[in-house]
Amino acid sequence: MGWNPDLYERYRALRERPGRDLMAAIPAIPVRTAIDLGCGTGYLTRQLADRFPEATVTGLDSDPAMLGKAAATPSRIAWQHGDIGSWRPDAPPDLVFSNAALQWLPDHPALFTRLAGHLAPGGVLAVQMPDNFAAPSHLLLRELAAREPWHAMLTGALDHGRVLPPADYWRVLRPHAGSIDIWHTDYVQVLEGEDPVLEWVSATALLPVTARLPAEQADAFRAAYGDALSRAYPPEADGSTLFPFRRIFILARI
Repeated sequence: MGWNPDLYERYRALRERPGRDLMAAIPAIPVRTAIDLGCGTGYLTRQLADRFPEATVTGLDSDPAMLGKAAATPSRIAWQHGDIGSWRPDAPPDLVFSNAALQWLPDHPALFTRLAGHLAPGGVLAVQMPDNFAAPSHLLLRELAAREPWHAMLTGALDHGRVLPPADYWRVLRPHAGSIDIWHTDYVQVLEGEDPVLEWVSATALLPVTARLPAEQADAFRAAYGDALSRAYPPEADGSTLFPFRRIFILARI
């Protein structure tokens, strides 16, 4: 599944805001080492390095194109190619930060237990993930993927990590954390342009689908999905499109 850095950053300000909100909520702790898991093009990793100027900061991502764009901007950050699912630190970090990445991984009870266990005493796990999988954008995507002629080719394509209810994350982290803060934020995103919701999801949620389909089938799926999205998210009187988006935030201090 290849990512397109330029397409992903087309709505950078909107994608960046939840990460900045997460960063602002991190308590004032001494941070000697920090890692951004799923750093993408690195714009939040650089802000993390500014927030903790004395820390050694690493940005980890599994996509070479995203890391390439991240590394193209000079910084003191160590960019690392790797998979979050198999990541193990050389030494316990003080901060594990992850913005809009962990939703792609399976088995969140085991994942969050492992990440919390990697932290140094007093360290913080700071996570933000989309939690809008019951929104029309995702319901329509799953509905289309279950239809012919795509069903056989797309079986399992959307079976990535499942975001848990907030109380379940509290229960998973409680044995490992001294304090836990979990909340939702609903962002009423204002998108501009033609088919803006389709453009948004093309950079993220649609990727597992288009990665599995031959070009002709991918084009047909995208056209059908775009038609459904335009009905679910009609333009406003001024031509803009509202795309409400719910996100879950998790802060756990060990």
